[in-house]
Amino acid sequence: QVQLVESGGGLVQPGKSLRLSCAASGSVGSINTMGWYRRTPGKQRELVAVVTRSGSTNYADSVKGRFTISRDNAKSTVYLQMRSLEPEDTAVYYCNAEVYDVVPFISWGQGTQVTVSS
Repeated sequence: QVQLVESGGGLVQPGKSLRLSCAASGSVGSINTMGWYRRTPGKQRELVAVVTRSGSTNYADSVKGRFTISRDNAKSTVYLQMRSLEPEDTAVYYCNAEVYDVVPFISWGQGTQVTVSS
């Protein structure tokens, strides 16, 4: 089992920064890629950023240059540093992890709300 718990969400003004954290527990040695997704009511969940165990990253075009994903394998934690936040970034942000088991599967966190408003 792998459990993911997100934290760090909140209400921020446009242009400000926020850092999200996602702490993994359980079979953390089986985790490969981790990522952040977001969902706004009425919209499909979308990929924000992903990072491999070795540190390779990829970003959605909408956040490229503003968001940075990173991970601390020793702490089994992945982060999303969000800069120059825009109202369009308002969403529930979910952490996920690709887990290698008998059959690989994806574990999801419960989500953390980010609201960008003046």
